[in-house]
Amino acid sequence: MENLNFLEKTNFRSLLEADGADRLQDKLVVIDMFLNTEGHITLEEMMRLLAEAGYDFDSGFVKHCLHRMVELGFAQRKAFEGQPIRYEHRHLGRHHDHLVCTKCGKIVEFANEDIERLQVEVAASYGFHMLQHRMEIYGLCSDCCSEREPLMPLSMTKAGETVLVRDMAGCKHKQGRLASMGLRPGDRVEIINNTGGGRVILGLGTTRLAIGRGMANKIMVSPVKDNP
Repeated sequence: MENLNFLEKTNFRSLLEADGADRLQDKLVVIDMFLNTEGHITLEEMMRLLAEAGYDFDSGFVKHCLHRMVELGFAQRKAFEGQPIRYEHRHLGRHHDHLVCTKCGKIVEFANEDIERLQVEVAASYGFHMLQHRMEIYGLCSDCCSEREPLMPLSMTKAGETVLVRDMAGCKHKQGRLASMGLRPGDRVEIINNTGGGRVILGLGTTRLAIGRGMANKIMVSPVKDNP
């Protein structure tokens, strides 16, 4: 890996020199720090690493360096849902996809040749020549799954998961209103949107329902283990 990083840094330097870039040594410091990191790093995390190493670069300069690395093919800019912009290494000839935990933010890289081959086959079946793609699977990591309560309020659910309605507290009027909307204990529903603020949007069969935050706190549900 050290040899690969050295080659990447040398390649980056030659491209910058060809462009007549200014502050060349400072930019090499930034790419060297970036290449020595693992995973997916934010601008703020990059600034902290540089400061810990004794460098006092302003955020605008570091952001510019990261953008140049993306433009020249040394890094990839990732905009994962619900997270700040992150940057990761881009090694030529390699491809991977991502699993993203919507609770703790954990990001797991994975590569699967069967998936890659299937995507090419699907594209070809539609007469489509695939140039590039990205796959991001959002869900809950094993640690977050193990911490979840078997019974929880609807307001605590995550977008994309399927839950089973177990109980509905509250006055008979509110229970009757939910029943008139078609929602009853035993129903299996898909969480479409739950931003943690306003209403919870869920799918019940072919119908979409909007449940107020107060009522969502009183509807008890349990996660469906066989989520696809």
